[in-house]
Amino acid sequence: MSKTIEYTEGIVPYRHEELMAKVAAQLTDKRYQHCLRVELTARKLAAANDVDVELAGIAGLLHDYAKQRDDQTFIDLIKSRGMDPNLVAYGNGVWHGYVGAELIKDELHIYNEPILDAVRLHTVGAPYMTKLAQIIFMADFIEPARDFPGVDEARQATAHSLAAGVRFQIQHTLDYLIQKGAPVYPQTLATYNAWVGGVAAQFAN
Repeated sequence: MSKTIEYTEGIVPYRHEELMAKVAAQLTDKRYQHCLRVELTARKLAAANDVDVELAGIAGLLHDYAKQRDDQTFIDLIKSRGMDPNLVAYGNGVWHGYVGAELIKDELHIYNEPILDAVRLHTVGAPYMTKLAQIIFMADFIEPARDFPGVDEARQATAHSLAAGVRFQIQHTLDYLIQKGAPVYPQTLATYNAWVGGVAAQFAN
C-alpha cells in the first residue's frame, strides 16, 4: 500500500521510496513496520481533520527515526546543542523524539519545523500542540498493531476528536508511569495539566 504514495509538495528532498529506505536503514524491521503503520494512520487522521496529508505522512514515517540509537549519541547531542541538561535523566522514551529531531536535521537535512516539532512531541506532548503534532501523538498510540488495555477506547476518543484522543493518551501515560514508579518528564506533567485540568480540556468534551 505504501508503495503507491508519491510526494508532490516538495516538503522533503526525497521521493517516498528514498525516505522509506533511509528510515529502514536505522531500524529493525519490526520498528520500521511500526513506522509504516504510523505513517498510514497519520495520513488517515490528517484527512479526517483538515491537515495536509503528505505532511502528516512524512512526520509519521519519521517519528521513530532515532529510536534505536545508543544512549551516548543522545547524551552527546543534549550537551553539544545546549539542551536542558535534565534530559539525561529520562532515557530513550523522551530522547528519541525530543532529541531525535536533531538527528533528522543532521542526517536527513529535513528542516521543516512542523514535522520536527511533531517528532519532538510524539511521546511527551505539550500544553499546546498543532493539529499535526496531535495527529502524530495519536497515530503512534493507536496504529493498528497496538494492543493494550484501553486502546479501543483511545481509538474511539480520537475518532470523536483529536483533543479527546490527546486527553485520553496523556492520562493513560501518566497512570502507566506512576504505576511503574518511573520518573515523569516535566513536560509530560505540563501536558497533563493543560489537556486534562486546564483550558484545553474543554475541547475534549
